[in-house]
Amino acid sequence: MAKISSTDLDVFPVALGGNVFGWTADEVESFAVLDGYVAAGGNFIDTADMYSAWAPGNSGGESERIIGRWLSSRNRRADMIIATKVGKHPKLEGLSARTIAAAAEASLKRLNTNYIDLYYAHADDERTPLEETLGAFDSLVRAGKVRYIAASNYTAPRLAQALATSAREGFAQFVALQQHYNLMERDEYEGELAGVVKKEGLSSLPYFALAKGFLTGKYRPNSKVESARQESASAYLTEKGLKVLAALDEVAAEQNAPIASVALAWLAAQPTVVAPIASARKLSQLGAIMRSTEIHLTGTQIQKLSDASA
Repeated sequence: MAKISSTDLDVFPVALGGNVFGWTADEVESFAVLDGYVAAGGNFIDTADMYSAWAPGNSGGESERIIGRWLSSRNRRADMIIATKVGKHPKLEGLSARTIAAAAEASLKRLNTNYIDLYYAHADDERTPLEETLGAFDSLVRAGKVRYIAASNYTAPRLAQALATSAREGFAQFVALQQHYNLMERDEYEGELAGVVKKEGLSSLPYFALAKGFLTGKYRPNSKVESARQESASAYLTEKGLKVLAALDEVAAEQNAPIASVALAWLAAQPTVVAPIASARKLSQLGAIMRSTEIHLTGTQIQKLSDASA
């Protein structure tokens, strides 16, 4: 298990992404994945109030509802660390105090729970004063509806400013950052943003840890994969992408492990990273995700992957 920042949240070192629940995974498939994740030792589920509003016929909240029904039917709420987000639901956008209060109540209802373990600002809202946003989050913490708060998709200056605002006002502080980070996407996080996370003692919980499926190795030149992510994943089939796949193939052979497991193990080995987030739309995809926690890459292997993705 791994601890998030200075909190008492002890989490499995890979979070299960809930973005596919109610989208490419129906309720039966989602329950199977959730059951498999827990059976393998997992306890950390990541979702958002807007998942999966982008899918035809959906309006947002589908993932939370499925997770909520699963928690109730399995009687697992006390065993799980549940993270969700506010700010991008089609009917509750932004981070005003009113929006945060309304969105939190809606998420609590969908999740069939009276508290959220980790509540994210899904994206920065520069139109709303930080004092208002952080004050609203603080009220939820004081009311016992949220245990800890975190940021997602913040720049380094805004994250530092938010932390300073909370310290000045005596508000609950962000304890983690969720950001786009993987072997194919390193520039946005590595550098100034990672520096703020390290300096302030936050934990990094990267999303798109497998680059929309590209780092599973199933997307290759001239290959055809039936997936909702075919187009976005195949966009990584560049010179760099092919170099990364070649390095992953080598290390995976050395480790006798799936390529996806190695990609997640590399991410987990990076400074500040506590638990990468990965999703599975069917039970057969879960094994490689869970296997990543058992892999110990050598320094040479980590460097080989880093060099290929530079």
